[in-house]
Amino acid sequence: MNRRRYFAGGMITGIAVVLLIGFGYFAGRTIYRAFAAQNAAAGAEGYSTDGTVTDGATAEKLGVLEDVIRQYYLEDVEEETLRDGLYRGLVEALQDPYSVYYTAAELEELQDKTEGIYYGIGARVSLDTNTGLARIVRVIPDTPAQEAGLMDGDLIYQVDGISVQGMDLNSIVAKVKGDEGTTVRLTVVREGETDYLEFDVTRRRLNNETVEYEMLEDGIGYIQIQEFDDVTLDQFADALATCKGSGMQGLLLDLRGNPGGNLSTVCDIARMILPKGRIVYTEDKYGKREEYTCDGTRELNCPLVVLVDGDSASASEILAGAIKDYGIGTLVGTTTFGKGIVQRIIQLSDGSAVKLTVSSYFTPNGNNIHGIGIEPDVEVPFDGDAYQEDGTDNQLERGLEILKEKLADPVSGGMARR
Repeated sequence: MNRRRYFAGGMITGIAVVLLIGFGYFAGRTIYRAFAAQNAAAGAEGYSTDGTVTDGATAEKLGVLEDVIRQYYLEDVEEETLRDGLYRGLVEALQDPYSVYYTAAELEELQDKTEGIYYGIGARVSLDTNTGLARIVRVIPDTPAQEAGLMDGDLIYQVDGISVQGMDLNSIVAKVKGDEGTTVRLTVVREGETDYLEFDVTRRRLNNETVEYEMLEDGIGYIQIQEFDDVTLDQFADALATCKGSGMQGLLLDLRGNPGGNLSTVCDIARMILPKGRIVYTEDKYGKREEYTCDGTRELNCPLVVLVDGDSASASEILAGAIKDYGIGTLVGTTTFGKGIVQRIIQLSDGSAVKLTVSSYFTPNGNNIHGIGIEPDVEVPFDGDAYQEDGTDNQLERGLEILKEKLADPVSGGMARR
């Protein structure tokens, strides 16, 4: 079976994935519980007057640095730019790629995106740590990125003639973002090409479709979850209901290249699949534990195969890990990314926010997969040559074979229980 999909198969080495939608999103598409009750953390309602930044010597040095910049720096700099740089630098000092400072405007754009509103080129990217460049993980069909000729695996070297090598992913995305109808020039490195390639891409409004699905032969439903945003829950529910209504006998769930997203969303989706019991639990640095459970009333009652790869991270690992721990499905592909930590967005009183790593998470059996990943039940490295040659997706093909075997032998292919 041929199916157009992103070219990944372990080739993407970035630790952060974003959708290029016209604004700086996560510095790591990660699980988070946003806004509401959790904003009652330190600094959510006001600013502390104690701490490193307000220390007398530190404050004095900052003033000196500001004076030096104003006197000697070639260009004029806005005060707001300097302040934001200070805040970003404070968070970056944590040396945690998942902790990020957002301005009020960036936070608003982030909220819009998770609610399905965005403008951009239509490509998901990750940060390739080997090159320091943003790699396109997936060009979304029927978007400006596809129409311009960008391809999965392209490395973004320049944005509008400015090198982005070594920049954090938020900064790269910020350069790609822009108003609807405007054009951005991307200079990319493409495997097999001897020189840089340039593409002019016109930004436009795009629907944030995070779930794709179709009914395949032999009563097999195929559902791909690309990320776990606010809009993903309804999209997945519609996809699952449609497949069930079309006589689905087995489900092929594709989590490859899924960088994660909302903890609440993935738990709600897990409640449509898992039996009664624990989905995941988290622990913070104080040992406080929080459990997320499923009542089992909507447990999936058909054979299940889950496709995973090295870019299946965070929230997608929560779902894959629970499915594996309960033994209700077969994981096919390659070892997942290994991100077993949780971030939380804390909004500040001026409308800005900080996203911080606040806890570790554990699968139902108590496994912390951070830095380790989840090994598939059936190891199938992605054959990029076959895919580029004729569109053959060998991981998808193997998943279908296993699912058909389950359907043909419901006794041995049935769902086990831990």
